[in-house]
Amino acid sequence: MLDRHNSNSTFINLTRLSSYFSIRDCSAYLVGGCLRDSLLNRPIHDLDLTTSESPHRFGPELAKALGGTYVNLNSQPDIGRVIIKAIFDIVESPLNYDGSTPPLTIDLSEFSGEITDNLITRDFTVDSMALNILDCQNPEWRGFILDPLNGLQDLFSKKIRSTSHSIFIADPGRLLRAVRLAAQLGFVIEPDTAMNIKTHAALIKRVPGERIRDEFLNIMAGDGAKAQLDVLDRLGILCQVIPELAMTKGVTQPKAHYWNVWEHLLHTVETAELITKGHQNSPIYSLAPWTPESETYFGQIVSDGHTRRTILKLTALLHDIAKPQTKATDASGRTRFLGHSELGAEIATARLTELRLSSNGISMVSKMIEAHLRPSSMRQGTKYPTKRAVFRYFRSLGDLAIDTIYLALADYLAAKGPHLMPDQWAEHARIMTHILHLGTQQITTSAVEKLVTGRDIMENLNIESGPMVGYLLNIIEEARAAGEISNKEQALALAFKVR
Repeated sequence: MLDRHNSNSTFINLTRLSSYFSIRDCSAYLVGGCLRDSLLNRPIHDLDLTTSESPHRFGPELAKALGGTYVNLNSQPDIGRVIIKAIFDIVESPLNYDGSTPPLTIDLSEFSGEITDNLITRDFTVDSMALNILDCQNPEWRGFILDPLNGLQDLFSKKIRSTSHSIFIADPGRLLRAVRLAAQLGFVIEPDTAMNIKTHAALIKRVPGERIRDEFLNIMAGDGAKAQLDVLDRLGILCQVIPELAMTKGVTQPKAHYWNVWEHLLHTVETAELITKGHQNSPIYSLAPWTPESETYFGQIVSDGHTRRTILKLTALLHDIAKPQTKATDASGRTRFLGHSELGAEIATARLTELRLSSNGISMVSKMIEAHLRPSSMRQGTKYPTKRAVFRYFRSLGDLAIDTIYLALADYLAAKGPHLMPDQWAEHARIMTHILHLGTQQITTSAVEKLVTGRDIMENLNIESGPMVGYLLNIIEEARAAGEISNKEQALALAFKVR
């Protein structure tokens, strides 16, 4: 039986599935990632089935038999999908789906002729194996695997190997998929395949933006994102996906920065990943603010199925992307990058729009880039920022105030590189922690315990509803945050004064 005993895995019993096909005049084979992951003892959440009959003919019937829903993927004429909101029990009936486990999806595709003819046209050898669904219940099922391209050998050698030199011409999206698959599995790309990818890297421009987005964000989401960006660059893909990055290579920075702009961007991705992993028993990262609530916060899904952590890493990659265009030397001989935050936000917005990132994701990245210098600029030497400055910062950025603080922490670490001074880092982290704690406290207090309402303003000052009411409420909340007022009477007195 093909099963999962790992506690982190979805347990799948294939009895019902194989029983369904045993009574049909139709061949069905497990292929692709589900078979590969089963052989690697990795969790399985989805099944890929290829059949000798069109899935649109039997898909609805299969969904009914399994207690699921059939989805006709109109954009793919030979592909259907069954979604099952239940996990198959080892005995008979499906367990009740409580929402804690993602729905199981069964992707159905059609093959013609012999199954081996289908397998040799797939992209990588580790996904070019098949197992007849009727053999899944056999304890010796591994011996029945069809493997015309020696995928098993590559699987256990941990190599990603293309099935032919033409696969990237046929589908350039595979250029990114090769890197993503290698990163996901902890494999290496076989040298001849790597050279083939490099040769055809420019073809990535033919791939629809949303597909590039999905593969690229999946690469960014994994651990060791910087290493994968290095791989993408060596293969000639990264600057095809984000052409503006090419301009940052070799652009020097003032002595406060250890790396040039290109290197700094990649290292900021690395430090953004590490700064959102918690303290890690590290003398560096233990100084950064982190609680169990922080882990929950950065694990929130915010754009295209990805978390705040992934969007933060994407922002880290782009935060100084406009430095080449804004680099200048002032009268004193000092190198400046005036306006790079604002221009960088514009460049990122244009590029991410082409990649079909969600509007929320684009807004998050743009706002963080534009404000990425703000947390550090709020400090006054070794003094903490004023309460008023912190309140204004949180009010203008909303919840992105938190993300931008962590971007500022990552930016600082990547700027200093090997020249990081522990005492100076401790001071910087302490000030960022102060901004974070004070700002969240101010915003929470302001939201829960209003000193006055808009109606109070209108009734006591005898004014109509309009922009003036909002303006006065903001003035009151800012003064409260600064510790200048603390009750309703003082709030109304201030409103009278500034009206």
